[in-house]
Amino acid sequence: MSDVLAITGGYVVPVSGDPIDGGTVVIDGGVITAVGGPATEIPEGARTIDATGKWVLPGFVEAHGHLGVHEDGEGWSGNDTNEMTDPNGARFRALDGIDIEEVGFRDALRGGVTTAVIKPGSGNPIGGRTVAMKTWGGRTVDEQVLAHDVSVKSALGENPKRVYGDKKQTPSTRLGVAAVLRQAFVEARTYAEKRSAAATKGEPFERDLGKETLAAVLDSDLLWDQHCHRHDDIATAIRLSEEFGYRLVVNHGTEGHKIADVLAEKDIPVIFGPMLTSRSKVELRDRAIGNLALIAAAGVTVAITTDHPVVPIEQIRLQAILAVREGLPARTALEALTVNPASILRLGDRVGALAAGLDGDVVVWSGDPLDVDSVVERVFIGGKPVLEPAEGGSAPRVVERWERFGRRSWMG
Repeated sequence: MSDVLAITGGYVVPVSGDPIDGGTVVIDGGVITAVGGPATEIPEGARTIDATGKWVLPGFVEAHGHLGVHEDGEGWSGNDTNEMTDPNGARFRALDGIDIEEVGFRDALRGGVTTAVIKPGSGNPIGGRTVAMKTWGGRTVDEQVLAHDVSVKSALGENPKRVYGDKKQTPSTRLGVAAVLRQAFVEARTYAEKRSAAATKGEPFERDLGKETLAAVLDSDLLWDQHCHRHDDIATAIRLSEEFGYRLVVNHGTEGHKIADVLAEKDIPVIFGPMLTSRSKVELRDRAIGNLALIAAAGVTVAITTDHPVVPIEQIRLQAILAVREGLPARTALEALTVNPASILRLGDRVGALAAGLDGDVVVWSGDPLDVDSVVERVFIGGKPVLEPAEGGSAPRVVERWERFGRRSWMG
């Protein structure tokens, strides 16, 4: 099969630019080489997909989820989201707990999600390193990794209070959680200074995995993904970020509308959601789908999350649809699923739009994805088909990993 793919005739929505009716997207060697109108040149020998009457968009980016580390339907045995034995889990990595055969990855494809940033949970004040990965196509999890060095997950509010309060240890209050974070960064700063001094002198230095991670945050090599719902917790997140000078990304932010002007003024983005849940704890009391529209209207860059498996990942666009119903502009909703999460998490040079030079992660929809009746018909990751029409007109099928061996299942 040719390494060149051309998707022609569809209503192409690059998101980063104006839609193109009867557009063409060309992918060569896994990378988009052209996005244009009907006159776009198609390389000789290219595999051509006719998308006439369809919508063609970039794959969605789930900016905050637990795919593979909290396996849907597996109970405690498949839940490796939280290593809740140490309030400072900076040395932990989500990557080490991901099972790419978790059913959620197939659901992601059916929902048009081609990239997911997978994060440790919110039981610890510091949960660990996150990882960005494609939702299909590798033989191992490592072959699906898009970026190892994305961010560190941290939590404020009820979750760490409850976890460690139940253990009768620090932190059991909001001030205790903040103190754990502050102490960890003070120690990381001192560690970095000693490391630099040792390097200057050519002396050996004993490495510490947790402090190495936090030093990378202080150096802006890693973002700080802060779980916080309530406006007071968001204010604490801002205070700490300004004290230590790291790049803050608010995760959840369901009361962000109460200080949206502050977030906009300080250029702090919000990964908002999940929306399709009950108000299961006090800090969710004022959560509402319409809050997203208020945050965006203030000029805050927003993305949408399902927090999978809190909300199934394939429902990410349903959340966008409901947000539009509650006042979010449709264009902003599409941006919140694509270019915004990619930009917020510094992945925009690879994913989030249809543009030359970006990865060939393309989804063909039956219609407007913000129409609840539309469905995903084809998905390409790096120009390779990972979801395609099944024989007989049934629901699209995932191109399974065993097919590279010429099998119909792992058993034969």
